[in-house]
Parts: sequence; C-alpha cells; structure tokens
Amino acid sequence: IGALRSELAALAPAVIETDQVLAELAVRLQRAKARLTEAVALADAGGVRLDRRGRASADPARAQPGGPAPVARVAAAVAAALELAHAADREAAGRLDELTRAAGAGWVAPPPPWRPPPGASPATVRSWWAGLTPAQRRWLVAREPELVGRLDGVPAAARDQANRLLVDRRRAVLLAERRRLLDRLPRGPVELAGLARVEGALTGLDALAARLNGGGQPRAYLLGLDTGGEGRTVVALGDPDRADRVLTYVPGMTAGLADATGELGRAARVQARCAALDPTASTAAVLWLDYDAPDFLHEAVLPHQARDAGPALHRFQEGLRATHEGPPARQTVLGHSYGSLVVGTAARDHGLAADALVFVGSPGVGVDRADGLRLPSGEVWASTAPDDGIRLAPAPDELPRRVLRGLSPLAAVLTGRDDHALWFGHDPADPGFGGRTFPSGRYGHTGYWDPANPALDGMARVVLGR
Repeated sequence: IGALRSELAALAPAVIETDQVLAELAVRLQRAKARLTEAVALADAGGVRLDRRGRASADPARAQPGGPAPVARVAAAVAAALELAHAADREAAGRLDELTRAAGAGWVAPPPPWRPPPGASPATVRSWWAGLTPAQRRWLVAREPELVGRLDGVPAAARDQANRLLVDRRRAVLLAERRRLLDRLPRGPVELAGLARVEGALTGLDALAARLNGGGQPRAYLLGLDTGGEGRTVVALGDPDRADRVLTYVPGMTAGLADATGELGRAARVQARCAALDPTASTAAVLWLDYDAPDFLHEAVLPHQARDAGPALHRFQEGLRATHEGPPARQTVLGHSYGSLVVGTAARDHGLAADALVFVGSPGVGVDRADGLRLPSGEVWASTAPDDGIRLAPAPDELPRRVLRGLSPLAAVLTGRDDHALWFGHDPADPGFGGRTFPSGRYGHTGYWDPANPALDGMARVVLGR
C-alpha cells in the first residue's frame, strides 16, 4: 500500500501538468483564431478572396485599387495566424510526448540535496530550477510542495502543481481547528472571533478550490496559499510566464482568503476587457493577496502593514521577470485603496519590476510626487471616482487646518491650503502629483470594475500599453 501511495503521489503532478498543457494550447489556439478573424476582415475590406486552404487571391468581381499589395498583406496575415496555431500544436505535442516518455522511464528522480536558502533571490531560484531534470522537478513538486509552491523564481506551472497538492492539507488543518474551537466551552469573544475567522477561511478556500477545479477559462494557476490568520493567496488567471502582458492586482482593506474569489473576479474583469480591446494579445491577471491587509480602520490609518508587504511584492515581481519565457512581458501593478499604498511603498522602498503602476481609490501612495516611485512618470496612472469617500481622508496634519478654515475664511491664508493632501500623501489622481490619470464614473469606492465604468477601460488600456 505504501508503494502504491508513493506511485500515485508521483503521478499527481503529471496529471496537473497535462491539464496545464491542454489549457495553454486552448488559449494559444484562441489567439490564432482571433488573428485569422482579423485576416478575414482585412480580405473582405481589400477585395481579396480566400479559399478553404487559406490561399489569398484577387477577387475578379471586386476592384483592386491597391494592386497586388492587399493580396500580399492578407496572405501574410493568414500565414501568421496559421503559424501561431501550428507552433502551439507543435509545442503541446512535444510536452505531451515528454510526459509519455516519463511514464515509461519513471516519473520522478531524486534531485541533488542543495535547496535555495531562505531569502534567495528569484534569479538564484530560477537558475537552480533550470539545472534540474523534469523528473527531478516532479520529485520536488510531489515531495516538497511547501518549498516549491512558495518560491519566487520557480515557474508558475510548477508552483501551481505544488500548491494544488496542498489545498486538501490546508483544508484539513482548518477543519481540525474548527473542531477544536467548537469543542471549547464556554465560548468567549476570543473563541467566537476565532471560529468566525476559520469559517470564513473555509468558505473562501472551498470557493477557490471550485474555481481551480471547475475547468473555466482562463485557467487558474495557484501560486501561493496560506490559511493562517486571515489567509493569503496568489492566483493567476492564465500563465504569466507565457503572456505578453501581466497584471498584478493588490487589493486593500479587509482582503483575505474569505473573499479571495471576489477579488479574483476584479482581476478577471480587467483581463476580459483587455481581451475585448485586443483579442490577439495574451494577458495574464494575478491576484496578489500575500500580505496582512488591515481589518479595521485603526489599522488602515497606519502604514505598517504596507511597509511589511513591500519586500514580498518586490520579490514576486522579480520572480515574474525571472521565469518569463520569450521577450519580456509588459508588467503592470494595480493597487486599490490600501493596496495602492502597498504598491507605492514597495516601489518607493524596494523598486518594482513593472512597466506601469496603476492606483484606483487611493488614500495616497507614500510619496508626494510620481517620480518618487522609481518609474517614468508617464507610466504612473491613477483614477478616483468623484463620489469615492476616500477623497474625504485628508492628511493627519491637514485636519486641524480644515477645521480652522471652516471657522473663518481668513484661516485659509494663515494655515495654507492643500485640498489634494490625502492620508498617505498627495492624491495620485491629482495632476499636481505628476503622473497620468484616466476617468472614472460615479461608482463609489468599490465600483472601478463595474462594466459600465470608464475606469475599467482605463485600467485595461494601461495593461495593454495603449
């Protein structure tokens, strides 16, 4: 029985890997289809006829004002679309062939004993991982999923395999904790609060597992999972290692495992809008909830939790750069509410491997000027809805001045005036901050992802680089 259990454990990563290969093939074929649709539209507009084999020729029934040029353009567009499909098919077939050979030779092989030490850079981790054979990698995924699943610098596919193996274990720990709390009598406020936390984490974990196992598109990649405290998770929609554009979304106050799928839905809406604006582009969207978000207002008025999150966000973005295949992706980091302070603080203190930063509903980002974020000011974007209550969160030293101004108009001259000073710095949505802005409708503090809100288009266009 022990040998059978070991064999099945070795097989699990390969089953997940097969699912990843087929999901990635579906995504790439969809992109090829979108490009072919564009080629057909180009042919229709240029008076070019396409036969069933995709060969372009002049349509004698229609005028050809451009001579042979339209035919050549259409032929090139069709060839590019078909080559994209053929390349996707070849790569998927090669990866499946490798899995088939591994099934005959043995799925796993023990790796060398060295492991990346705590704090190792993503580049170091990536170099270590690249030096292992596929069989050694599967051994690590199957036997050391806690290590593989949390290492920035390990490719997303392997982290997903490892973390999926941990879901049932994490759930078992939560169930045991719930039983312990239910058995404890009498139950005081501490026990009741703990029970509510565990129930919320279980509900959130079950919802996340349903999304992971539901087979929906785009495929979800579980890049991190921690059920301690309020719970943390990192989930990518689409493989960020293969995407042309990668969005990392950092949510704000009260975010935790209990509502992770709701936050993931926000990332999904930006990704879907990107696909609507450019069906030929490949965009991955990541929910990065790997920090202790404030639960109460007295926590949210302090910058400590944002500062604590900075090193982890820095490492994660560096890891995305290290593991990406092909030309570098355009990486965008989006922060909402307190999450914008997390992003701004990480950029200010550590630097972020990002091509653009986006802040929505921000209480300030820890700097008073866009040039303090270590990115070109033209790639620092912000939007705040006209009716977003975050506008009523002035800087602490601004509060007494506003009180004085309310008592006497002359107080404005005596105290100075800065209507754009927010709790954590100058309003990034104010032109005086030095970045760029995009509009938002009147959808309040949480409505930036509403389908009718122009802010959703704004976020998507930044991700696409438009």
